[in-house]
Amino acid sequence: MVESAGGEPDDGTAEVLDRPLPDGVRRRVVQIVSDGFGGLTPAELPAQLRQYARFTPTRRAKFAGNAMAAALEGDTLFRQRIGERLREAQPELAGALDAGAPPPAADPLDVAAAAYVLRPAGWVKLVAAAGEEAQRADAERADEETRAELERLRAELAAARGQTRAETERLRAELEAARREAESMHRKLRGALSDVKRGEAALRKAAAETEAVRAEGQAQVSAAESEARRLKARLGETEAALEASRKAAREGRSVEDMRVRLLLDTVLEAAQGLRRELALPPVSVRPAETVDAVEPGRMSPKDIAARALSENDPAILDQLLALPQAHLVVDGYNVTKTGYPTMPLEKQRLRLLGSLSQLALQSGAEVTCVFDGAELAAPVLLAPPRGVRVLFSKPGVTADELIRQLVRAEPPGRPVVVVSTDREVADGVAKAGARPVASVVLLKRLSRS
Repeated sequence: MVESAGGEPDDGTAEVLDRPLPDGVRRRVVQIVSDGFGGLTPAELPAQLRQYARFTPTRRAKFAGNAMAAALEGDTLFRQRIGERLREAQPELAGALDAGAPPPAADPLDVAAAAYVLRPAGWVKLVAAAGEEAQRADAERADEETRAELERLRAELAAARGQTRAETERLRAELEAARREAESMHRKLRGALSDVKRGEAALRKAAAETEAVRAEGQAQVSAAESEARRLKARLGETEAALEASRKAAREGRSVEDMRVRLLLDTVLEAAQGLRRELALPPVSVRPAETVDAVEPGRMSPKDIAARALSENDPAILDQLLALPQAHLVVDGYNVTKTGYPTMPLEKQRLRLLGSLSQLALQSGAEVTCVFDGAELAAPVLLAPPRGVRVLFSKPGVTADELIRQLVRAEPPGRPVVVVSTDREVADGVAKAGARPVASVVLLKRLSRS
């Protein structure tokens, strides 16, 4: 081999490749280095490649390709050693390259890779020519592939166009059928809407008639319930009167006799009270008494008018209880919840009954206190105070109804005083002939005791 003046062999190493190594040539170069790698000792390898000494050629080409290409380009001694291994492996190709006549039948990429490693004279042209040939082959192959792809795409396009035309015709037929079906459905829908409107009108009419029938039925039920309650109350009164009659018969006297006797006592005591009120003398009228004059102690009409009391004056209750055979009926809870509503019911009852006992003792009147049995959580164990009758209404009967029964049980003409703030109770007993008094009046009177 001929050497240059600088001591290097004159093998074309002075030539420089002015363009990047083509990819195909580079892959063949890496493969040549990887194949010749195993014939070198670790000392003959560049330091950066010693770690790949035990790799197989395939793994070296895969993992150390860049490092081997860089070492081959930068380390002349390493390139010469690889070139020697290549000459041993492919002597014919190496000899042809040295002679400057590469084999015409050889692969241009193999020729370019071997020329790049061996660096014979004119190797740059061989590499460039191989690169151009590879590019030309790639271009031709790409062109063939492009033409094939174009033909395939044209065929697919023609098939797609035919399929599209068929699909379009099918969709047009389906669209026409859907349009006809939609028109038919619209006609049916309009008919159904008309039927729905007629049905809604009929439903509203039926609902109105049903509501009218329901209202009439409710009114009849309410009337029937009211009548049933009234008949039940009358039945209770009748049963109570019958029981009283039986009791009176057992005692040897009738209820009417008792009522007549009580009324007679009332009339007699009223006559005596009227005699005292008018200050009539116990003797018959004397002629001298017919003379118009003013006697001492005789009250004039002005004096009587001056005695008028306010409706809420507790003195009016004293006057009413002073009447002969007066009967005081008290709506118990109405009075207690007006006067002391915060107390427990048991203490309310005891406080009221204790005050009524003193009032009965002071006035001498008959006193009955009525409580609503519905307010009770359990039966009441109560010893009635002296002079006061204590009654609780039965289940299903209110205290107001029991008070009305007591008033109706009294004979006409007997003074009955009912204490209650309930306007319905007051109006009812007033129609029955009793005298209603507000609960506040009784509370004021009891506070004076």
